[in-house]
Amino acid sequence: MVHAPVRCVRGLALALLLVSGSQAALAANSHLPDARDAVAAADMAPPAMDAAVIPDLKPGDYIWTPDAAPAGGDVTVLVSIPLQLAWVYRGGTQIGVTTVSTGKVGHETPTGSFSILQKAVMHRSNLYNSAPMPYMQRLTWDGIALHAGQISGQPASHGCVRLPSAFAPLLYKATSLGATVVITAQAPVSNADALVMALGTLPAAPIEQAASPEFASDQPDTGGASSGGAEAGQPMTIANNAP
Repeated sequence: MVHAPVRCVRGLALALLLVSGSQAALAANSHLPDARDAVAAADMAPPAMDAAVIPDLKPGDYIWTPDAAPAGGDVTVLVSIPLQLAWVYRGGTQIGVTTVSTGKVGHETPTGSFSILQKAVMHRSNLYNSAPMPYMQRLTWDGIALHAGQISGQPASHGCVRLPSAFAPLLYKATSLGATVVITAQAPVSNADALVMALGTLPAAPIEQAASPEFASDQPDTGGASSGGAEAGQPMTIANNAP
């Protein structure tokens, strides 16, 4: 008679012990959802730029990862004529790389360090059959600019630096007047090498060149305010994290 209550007490104690152990196990594993969230976030994050490898991009391709650097930093662009590539940096951190098309023989794009002098969503060439130059960013008053255009994989412009039509508005939005654009006749051997070329010691003034018929104007142009567009029939391939 006296043993039955003891067995009940022991049973109750064992049940309480099991419940306590289950709660402890749940607490110990409470980090698992956070870990899964972290993995999911990592999967969704833009790919990091490999400092040792220049990406193999086909004409018209680009990579754009603006979240790699905080907003508000100074934007610098490096254009390599031999590689027909351009790198974009914000605050010294690479946020993009794109294929370009620079000046062909007889209309070579000048090298040096330039500032963006003027921007227009749509500009038309004054002398080159009113050719459209969407998302124009002027580098000189005698004819050199960044703008959307056909990317052939080789120098093909009349002196300007053509950008893929989907990339040009992204860069246009990221830059401000006065931003630095470095154009070099050198070929970086890595992304890290490109960074040194972009932010290192460079000529203070661009090499002078005659006005380009693709973008000939001696005076500031008010430009239009239309959305613009790429040259008709231009093939466009967007690479990696391009929106």
